[in-house]
Amino acid sequence: MKSLYPLLFALLVSTTAFTQQARDTLSLPEKFDNIYRTSSSYQEYKVIRKTSFQDLKKQVSDSLNSLKSDLEFKEKRILAQKDSIANIKEVAQTFESDWRQTVAEKNSIQFLGIEILKSTYNVIVWSIILTLLILLTYFVIKFKGSHVITSKAKSDLQELEEEFAIFKKKSLEREQKLRRQLQDEINKQRGV
Repeated sequence: MKSLYPLLFALLVSTTAFTQQARDTLSLPEKFDNIYRTSSSYQEYKVIRKTSFQDLKKQVSDSLNSLKSDLEFKEKRILAQKDSIANIKEVAQTFESDWRQTVAEKNSIQFLGIEILKSTYNVIVWSIILTLLILLTYFVIKFKGSHVITSKAKSDLQELEEEFAIFKKKSLEREQKLRRQLQDEINKQRGV
């Protein structure tokens, strides 16, 4: 019998705890329905026990306070997240502007103190190279033409010099022949 009392006491405590836990897990509308079912009727009225009403009032008040604190917590969290989002957007804008500046710097080059796009720089450089190649070709052709003319002039001059040397030699021979003839005539005239 003595062992039966502790067993009954444990059973009663566990049943009370289970009922309390079941009440705590009910939603507010279910709690109102439970109060309505457990209340007695008087004529057309429902009579609710004061303790049940106080318990329900306390539970509703606790639920409202819990919801208010949860709502305040969530509002603070939303504000913190909005601030975080604003900071992230600001950082993103900074990164985007830095990225755009980096891309612009990557796609441009300093040329003669002026910042120009690499494609424009390539066009300028290839235009200069092409112009120089055209000028080189022009001057090579002119040089070859001038070289041909110079070579012809040199060969003509050499031929002319050879002809002049022959003419000079012939003239000298003719002059010497004429001098001999003159000397012979002078000698003939004196010796006659």
